[in-house]
Amino acid sequence: MIYKIRIILDAEEDIFRDIEIEASSSLEDFHNAITQAFGFLGNEMASFYTCDEEWNQDEEIALHDINDTNSELRLMNETFLEDIITKNNPKLIYVYDFFSMWTFFVELADIVDKEDGNTYPNILFSFGDLPDSPPEKKFEADPTFDFDDTFDSYDDLDFDENWN
Repeated sequence: MIYKIRIILDAEEDIFRDIEIEASSSLEDFHNAITQAFGFLGNEMASFYTCDEEWNQDEEIALHDINDTNSELRLMNETFLEDIITKNNPKLIYVYDFFSMWTFFVELADIVDKEDGNTYPNILFSFGDLPDSPPEKKFEADPTFDFDDTFDSYDDLDFDENWN
């Protein structure tokens, strides 16, 4: 089976690529297809994140395991598209270069049969030019959160006054 997937840069202007790739491809293969489609060198760290319908980030699937902990981290070369993206869960978040934070929304558009003579992955459509630097992220605090009401008294926090 072939997945037709749209990868959209998180930016105000429309910048996206439509890629078709074999469902049995690893996420590392997909990562390589995305970096080539957008013109990145592919030498930076990257991760995919599972997410819900509202794009709320969930589990990380990393290019490399750089954690010092013994926690189980899923890796791109061990994870396959067909195990992550389905008709019921068609979305992923992709982050390339953790210093620049290029962020992309990935969404399954269609599942079709493989066509003889076609090579995959394949860029179907390219729209918009990648800017020289990643779009600025605008993080907004919860306007209903009142820091003054967080604690009634700091004495209730059980700090040891001579902790150092």
